[in-house]
Amino acid sequence: MSKISNTPIKKADKSKNTAASGETGATRAAILDMLKREGELCASDIGPALSLTPMAARLQLYALEEEGLVEPRSQAKGRGRPVKYWSLTAASARVFPDAHQSLAVEMIQSVEELFGAEGLQKFIKKHGDMQREAYGEKLSGAKTLGERVKKLAKARSDEGYMAEAKKDGRDWLLIENHCPICSAAKVCTGLCAGELKVFSDVLGKGATVTREEHILAGARRCAYRVRGA
Repeated sequence: MSKISNTPIKKADKSKNTAASGETGATRAAILDMLKREGELCASDIGPALSLTPMAARLQLYALEEEGLVEPRSQAKGRGRPVKYWSLTAASARVFPDAHQSLAVEMIQSVEELFGAEGLQKFIKKHGDMQREAYGEKLSGAKTLGERVKKLAKARSDEGYMAEAKKDGRDWLLIENHCPICSAAKVCTGLCAGELKVFSDVLGKGATVTREEHILAGARRCAYRVRGA
C-alpha cells in the first residue's frame, strides 16, 4: 500500500503547483466563456477548440458541475452511448460581470419612489442620452454600416456584454451573450427599450434595428438584426 510522502514541498514544486492551478483555472474560464457565447456544447466540441482531448474537456466539465456552474443533458445518438450536452446553470451568472447590479436596482427603485413614474422616465432618457454621446464618439470615423456595428459591439463588450458582430446575408447581427445589468433591466424594462432606440440612432440614418432574441424573455442571449437602407 502506498503512503503519502511527508517530504516538505520545495519552492520549485510550489511554483509548478501554482502554475498548474492557474492553467486549470484558465481552461475552466475558457469553457464557461464558450458555453456563454455558443450555448449548449458537448465535450467533443469543446476539446478541440481549446486544444484539449474530449476526455480532458469532460473532466473539466465534471469539475464545473460539482461547483454548480454547468449541467449536462443526455441525448441519444445512434446505437452508441448517449452524448452529454453541457450548458450553464443560473448560478454561473456569478462568474460573469454584473455591473454592480444590486446598487443599480436600489437606485432605480429609489428614483421611482422619490420622483414617481415620470421621474423614472426622465432617468431612462438621461441614461440613453449619455449612451448616445459615448457610443457616438466610439463609432466616429466608421464609414460603413458593418464598421459601425463592429465598433458598437466592441463598446458593448467593454461594458461586459460579451458582444460580437456577425454578418448574416445582407444584414448584420449584434449579439450580446451576457447582460451585466439584467437585474436592473428586470426592475426597469424601459432600460432595454431605451437601448434599442439608442442602437438605431448611433448606427446612422437608414439603419433599422430589431431585437430577435431577448434574455429577459428567456433566451440565452440578446440578438439584434441590423438592416441597412
